[in-house]
Amino acid sequence: MSDDDLAGAGPGRAGRDDEVGVGPWVGEWPAGDQWDAELLRDGDRRNVVDAYRYWRHDAIVADLDTRRHDFHVAVENWGHDFNIGSVIRTANAFNAKAFHIVGKRRWNRRGAMVTDRYQHEHHHPTVDDLLAWAETAGRAEDGTARAIPVVGIDNLPGSVPLETYDLPRECVLLFGQEGPGLSLEARRACAAVLHIEQFGSTRSINAGAAAAVAMHAWVRRHRFGQLPTAARGG
Repeated sequence: MSDDDLAGAGPGRAGRDDEVGVGPWVGEWPAGDQWDAELLRDGDRRNVVDAYRYWRHDAIVADLDTRRHDFHVAVENWGHDFNIGSVIRTANAFNAKAFHIVGKRRWNRRGAMVTDRYQHEHHHPTVDDLLAWAETAGRAEDGTARAIPVVGIDNLPGSVPLETYDLPRECVLLFGQEGPGLSLEARRACAAVLHIEQFGSTRSINAGAAAAVAMHAWVRRHRFGQLPTAARGG
């Protein structure tokens, strides 16, 4: 849990340091359409950053929509993997454009910690359906639709190190299930399959952790302009 989740008393707020969130608003209520009257009255105990305390849910989503990043996150859901929730929570943290569930519509939401409510969710029954969506999901400079690549994350034979790959701005980062990884259909659908370099004895890292590393690689590339080593020619 972050410091933002444990925010206590502050200007216009009441609460104890050991309480999650903030208590009822103290003093005159702020003006603006984004505020939730019930939260101002009763307090805000949600898992949101301080900037969104007391905001209406739909107002938070609308504000996030103004600055979402250009990558999507897709997860294969054939066996109700409990790690999916962790991936979706991380997609919220990095403000992905949307997340996509491929396979079974119902997925284990416990690990998402309700962060899925602040994102846009798409369901695709098969990998082919995801590909069909991706064919027109991007936008060219003139505003017309164009395809965006699906980039798989898995440590497979022939995969390319994530650390040396120049991730495209518009893309779908596709993750498989814990254990089996990407399905054969997913592997065939990917424009590239990337792996995360490891240096210990374990064969793979947790799917949630791998997703966090991959999303952060996109953020470093497209928010901070940090080109990977291979792209710099170093």
